[in-house]
Amino acid sequence: MRRFCIISNSIKDTGLKVAYRVNACLATLGAVSKVYDLVEMENDPVVPQDTEAILVIGGDGTLLSVAKNTMHLKLPMLGINLGAIGYLTEVEVSDIEIALKRLIADDYSIEERMMIAGRYEEAGGRTAETSYALNDVVISRRGDIQVISYRVYVNNKFLTEQRADGIIVSTPTGSTGYNLSAGGPIVKPDARLLVLTPICPHTLNTRSIILSAEDVVKIELLPTYSQKQVEAGFFIDGAAKGILGPEDIVVVSGTDRVTRIIKLSNDGFLEVLQHKLQ
Repeated sequence: MRRFCIISNSIKDTGLKVAYRVNACLATLGAVSKVYDLVEMENDPVVPQDTEAILVIGGDGTLLSVAKNTMHLKLPMLGINLGAIGYLTEVEVSDIEIALKRLIADDYSIEERMMIAGRYEEAGGRTAETSYALNDVVISRRGDIQVISYRVYVNNKFLTEQRADGIIVSTPTGSTGYNLSAGGPIVKPDARLLVLTPICPHTLNTRSIILSAEDVVKIELLPTYSQKQVEAGFFIDGAAKGILGPEDIVVVSGTDRVTRIIKLSNDGFLEVLQHKLQ
């Protein structure tokens, strides 16, 4: 690799100092690169046509945003961690020079991570545009502290009805995110499956459910028993996409779209997990 696009989160990388450090280091190694602010890329996600890889500087949220905005390019991404845990952003700032030398020497591997598609359908018939997620699709209550009620269908067959704060439909990559915080299972990131995890369910025996990546999940929001109707938010990789009311439906499915993640470490998933969770 010799041609790179550097996308940095200026909220974490003040003045884009780390980005320009990476840019200078690549120049000394004979590579070509250009620096962009994450906000600039969100407004106008134009990547130079000859780019071979994207270097993402920030936390996991930054990489999720870049993955969404550039997935049509099918370019591999390497994350440089300025966040807290950093499951997706492998390289620490102290190891930047070593990582860049390995990229230039083509000493790396690439993992393909499955993505999911999500959209919502209003009771009146309007359907929102489909969005894609690397981590998860979430339905979560809004406003006052009241649980929401919903029904879950898989391939148009009824699965369960629940009262909870919401529900997460997660990819294997997203299993170490909100899904983990909600008590869901951790899944090896190169697997292909869907994880359904309720958020604070109002029951003693509710568990996560594992589905095939080929299954289609429909979640219907139900009216509440109180006089005040509860609204729910619809989120794709943490970004708000709409507000749901009774009889609105969210549809989530696997997709052939993937995010390509550059891996430099020889550590397996379990070794990385042990290190990150310490």
